[in-house]
Amino acid sequence: MQRPQEENATEPGQDSFLDIVANIVGILIILVIVTGLRVRDATVEAASADEGLRTQAAAMEEERATAGSMRRDILAAAAQIQDLTRQRMLRQEERDRLATVVAAWEHRIRAFRGQLDASAQGAYDLRLALSEAQAQLEDLRRDLAAAEAAKAPPIRIESLPTPLSKPVDGDEAHFQLRDGRVVFIPLKELLGEFKDDAQRGASKLLSQAELTDTVGPTGGFRLRYTLVRRQITDETAIATGRAGMYATLKKWTLIPTSGQLGEPVDAALAPASRFHSALAEFRPDRTTVTIWTYPDSFAEFRQLKQELYHLGFPTAARPLPYDVPIGGSPEGSKSAAE
Repeated sequence: MQRPQEENATEPGQDSFLDIVANIVGILIILVIVTGLRVRDATVEAASADEGLRTQAAAMEEERATAGSMRRDILAAAAQIQDLTRQRMLRQEERDRLATVVAAWEHRIRAFRGQLDASAQGAYDLRLALSEAQAQLEDLRRDLAAAEAAKAPPIRIESLPTPLSKPVDGDEAHFQLRDGRVVFIPLKELLGEFKDDAQRGASKLLSQAELTDTVGPTGGFRLRYTLVRRQITDETAIATGRAGMYATLKKWTLIPTSGQLGEPVDAALAPASRFHSALAEFRPDRTTVTIWTYPDSFAEFRQLKQELYHLGFPTAARPLPYDVPIGGSPEGSKSAAE
């Protein structure tokens, strides 16, 4: 019995057909990619061309504006030149006319003089010389009057005594002088608020080495202070019998609540001003007026110093740079009054 033949899984030529289909699909994919790349490059080139055109248009517009401005300047300069030329011609015509009048009068004078005899000519020459001398005298008088009128008024210099300065140990009245405005600083009240606030917050220094806080506002100022924790030294502990830590002031700074505090110096010099009202709370024989002055108000400081001198108050100046606030510390220096 004859053995049946096994059928192949695929018919002959089917693999070649699949290879051809795969190659065609690959070619199509490559064509799609190439076409996409060309479209992208064309878009980029078009965008670059548009950007270049816009840049050229902007440059041309700027050049056109510049040319228009130059044209206007040239036209304005030409108009000025024409005006100056016209004025020069008018003045030249006026000079020519005056020269003609003068020449005519000189001719008439010579003709009139020629008709006189010798004695009359001498008298005429004398009268002419006298007239010229009187005219010159009148010109000199006018020049003298003008010089007297233009003479500068005398400058009055008021000299204030400037004794040797000495540190301030008594009461102080503090003022800020900035932007030509003077304002009273209630420093005593602010320091009192600081002491009360520091006593309440000193316990925080048990857990931190430094404490910063703010009190106020009072009289247009806030006071920012910084406390630090200090360790009592062994020598102090032995001498006093106390050991441990204590809080001490490191520094304080005043913060104005506004940039236009106080009143202008011209208004402060009036008798009913706030400046005089603040000074009324102090005695001149016991109080030094300390003025914290910024560089824009040195001239106003001299006005205030003169007024304080007449009121009997010693004055201490504390100049400050623009960006430095009013402040102090236990290591700071005292005011020096004159």
